[in-house]
Amino acid sequence: MFKKSFTLALALALALTLTFALALHAETPAISDILKKLEEIMEITSDISSKVVLTQNKIEQGVKIIEMIYFRRDLDDSFLIVITAPEAEKGNGYLRVGGNFWMYRRNTRTFQHINRDESIGGTDAKADDFEKRKITELYAGTADNKGKEIINEEMLGKIPVYKFEVKAIVHDVDYPKKVYWVKKDDYLPLKEQSYSLSGTLMQTAYFLNYTQINSKYVAVKHIYIDEFEKGNKTIVEISNISTNKLDDKIFTKAYLENLSK
Repeated sequence: MFKKSFTLALALALALTLTFALALHAETPAISDILKKLEEIMEITSDISSKVVLTQNKIEQGVKIIEMIYFRRDLDDSFLIVITAPEAEKGNGYLRVGGNFWMYRRNTRTFQHINRDESIGGTDAKADDFEKRKITELYAGTADNKGKEIINEEMLGKIPVYKFEVKAIVHDVDYPKKVYWVKKDDYLPLKEQSYSLSGTLMQTAYFLNYTQINSKYVAVKHIYIDEFEKGNKTIVEISNISTNKLDDKIFTKAYLENLSK
């Protein structure tokens, strides 16, 4: 009887051990699955408009605050930005439709064709920061020399996170390598580090606050720290978010000129 009980207990213990081991393994998802989840919970699949405030602090230039209104049409990812403050730049704007991207200057009432990596209002923000691009089409998980994905479970402060590394799979990105810290419970990014091709840490970003819009999450306050030029940082704050359908006339030069009057 004892032998049967012992055998049963041993089998049960082995089964529990195996179940626990499988559970532990299942807790660490593939990086590709995390990236897909990020898209699922954060991709806004509708038109969107919002107010954006950029507070840039540069050691040699001091603090610069840019306020703007942002419109994006989901159908073709066209967007329009009009600056509302400071007074010296009020009425200036940016319009992207299809493959064309223009910068508008109110004082000369002229449009200039520019590249998508153009600085917005003289800040560190660039035009491609306002585009909607799928992260799974830009980056893929990085593996070590044994083929194992570079992903770990750790604590960011008091919050359990997955820390993982990705590399660019296209050429038109600002940074070829990034490291993410995302919450284990809901996969929201909390921290992101960006590296140059040589492996130099260029920027650290912290995503401080999120809000939910139509079941999607939007980071409404984030801070970008310049790791190359120490002391420089930019804070981004987003408010007055709307996902109502936008009139096509918004994405025209005439509309931007009219807003700037």
